[in-house]
Amino acid sequence: MLSEFKIHYFADKVFVHHWPKNSPEWPISLQEKLDILINKKSDKKEIIVNSNSIRIQDFEFTSLKKIGISVPFFKEECTMIFEAQFENIFAHIHITIKSNNFLEIFNELIFWKKKFNE
Repeated sequence: MLSEFKIHYFADKVFVHHWPKNSPEWPISLQEKLDILINKKSDKKEIIVNSNSIRIQDFEFTSLKKIGISVPFFKEECTMIFEAQFENIFAHIHITIKSNNFLEIFNELIFWKKKFNE
Protein backbone atom coordinates (compact mmCIF):
# COMPACT_ATOMS: atom_id res chain seq x y z
CA MET A 1 0.00 0.00 0.00
CA LEU A 2 1.17 3.53 -0.72
CA SER A 3 0.39 4.72 2.81
CA GLU A 4 2.87 2.17 4.20
CA PHE A 5 5.80 3.50 2.14
CA LYS A 6 8.52 4.82 4.43
CA ILE A 7 12.22 5.67 4.23
CA HIS A 8 13.97 6.38 7.52
CA TYR A 9 17.22 8.36 7.94
CA PHE A 10 19.17 10.28 10.52
CA ALA A 11 20.33 13.58 9.06
CA ASP A 12 23.54 15.28 10.08
CA LYS A 13 22.25 18.72 9.28
CA VAL A 14 18.84 20.23 8.55
CA PHE A 15 18.05 23.83 7.73
CA VAL A 16 14.47 25.11 7.44
CA HIS A 17 13.74 28.68 6.37
CA HIS A 18 10.91 30.87 5.09
CA TRP A 19 10.23 30.42 1.36
CA PRO A 20 9.05 31.64 -1.10
CA LYS A 21 9.75 35.24 -0.29
CA ASN A 22 6.24 36.34 -1.31
CA SER A 23 4.52 33.93 1.11
CA PRO A 24 3.19 35.16 4.48
CA GLU A 25 5.92 35.89 7.04
CA TRP A 26 6.43 33.43 9.88
CA PRO A 27 5.85 34.38 13.48
CA ILE A 28 9.19 35.07 15.20
CA SER A 29 8.31 32.40 17.78
CA LEU A 30 8.12 29.74 15.03
CA GLN A 31 11.52 30.68 13.60
CA GLU A 32 13.00 30.56 17.12
CA LYS A 33 11.41 27.14 17.71
CA LEU A 34 12.78 25.78 14.41
CA ASP A 35 16.21 27.21 15.19
CA ILE A 36 16.31 25.58 18.63
CA LEU A 37 14.84 22.20 17.65
CA ILE A 38 16.26 21.74 14.14
CA ASN A 39 18.46 24.41 12.53
CA LYS A 40 21.01 25.00 15.30
CA LYS A 41 20.84 21.58 16.96
CA SER A 42 24.07 19.69 16.29
CA ASP A 43 22.88 16.13 16.98
CA LYS A 44 21.39 13.91 14.28
CA LYS A 45 17.78 14.56 13.35
CA GLU A 46 15.29 11.82 12.58
CA ILE A 47 13.88 12.01 9.04
CA ILE A 48 10.94 9.89 7.87
CA VAL A 49 9.97 10.12 4.21
CA ASN A 50 6.42 8.90 3.56
CA SER A 51 4.58 8.74 0.26
CA ASN A 52 3.33 12.36 0.54
CA SER A 53 5.11 13.96 3.49
CA ILE A 54 8.44 14.29 5.23
CA ARG A 55 8.72 14.26 9.01
CA ILE A 56 11.69 15.99 10.65
CA GLN A 57 11.71 15.34 14.38
CA ASP A 58 8.16 16.38 15.41
CA PHE A 59 7.47 18.56 12.35
CA GLU A 60 5.55 17.12 9.40
CA PHE A 61 5.96 18.85 6.03
CA THR A 62 3.36 18.31 3.30
CA SER A 63 2.50 19.78 -0.13
CA LEU A 64 6.01 18.89 -1.31
CA LYS A 65 7.27 20.87 -4.32
CA LYS A 66 10.48 21.42 -6.27
CA ILE A 67 12.29 18.43 -4.83
CA GLY A 68 15.99 18.22 -5.61
CA ILE A 69 18.87 16.03 -4.54
CA SER A 70 22.50 17.15 -4.60
CA VAL A 71 25.46 14.76 -4.39
CA PRO A 72 28.77 16.69 -4.37
CA PHE A 73 31.68 14.84 -6.00
CA PHE A 74 34.10 15.85 -3.26
CA LYS A 75 32.07 14.76 -0.21
CA GLU A 76 30.47 11.53 0.94
CA GLU A 77 27.04 13.04 1.51
CA CYS A 78 23.82 13.98 -0.19
CA THR A 79 21.47 16.88 0.40
CA MET A 80 17.76 16.81 -0.29
CA ILE A 81 16.21 20.22 -0.95
CA PHE A 82 12.50 20.88 -1.26
CA GLU A 83 9.69 23.34 -0.76
CA ALA A 84 6.85 22.30 1.52
CA GLN A 85 4.14 23.41 3.86
CA PHE A 86 4.04 23.04 7.66
CA GLU A 87 0.58 23.78 9.02
CA ASN A 88 -0.15 27.16 7.39
CA ILE A 89 3.41 28.25 6.61
CA PHE A 90 5.64 27.64 3.59
CA ALA A 91 9.26 26.61 3.88
CA HIS A 92 12.43 25.64 2.06
CA ILE A 93 14.17 22.64 3.65
CA HIS A 94 17.73 21.35 3.23
CA ILE A 95 18.47 17.87 4.67
CA THR A 96 22.11 16.72 4.60
CA ILE A 97 23.03 13.10 5.23
CA LYS A 98 26.72 12.24 5.51
CA SER A 99 27.25 8.58 4.85
CA ASN A 100 29.38 6.07 2.98
CA ASN A 101 26.16 4.79 1.37
CA PHE A 102 25.15 8.17 -0.07
CA LEU A 103 24.53 6.63 -3.50
CA GLU A 104 22.01 4.20 -2.00
CA ILE A 105 20.29 7.10 -0.24
CA PHE A 106 20.31 9.10 -3.49
CA ASN A 107 18.76 6.17 -5.41
CA GLU A 108 16.05 5.64 -2.75
CA LEU A 109 15.12 9.33 -2.88
CA ILE A 110 15.04 9.32 -6.69
CA PHE A 111 12.72 6.27 -6.60
CA TRP A 112 10.50 8.01 -4.03
CA LYS A 113 10.35 11.23 -6.09
CA LYS A 114 9.44 9.40 -9.29
CA LYS A 115 6.83 7.21 -7.61
CA PHE A 116 5.06 9.79 -5.44
CA ASN A 117 5.93 13.34 -6.46
CA GLU A 118 5.78 13.76 -10.21
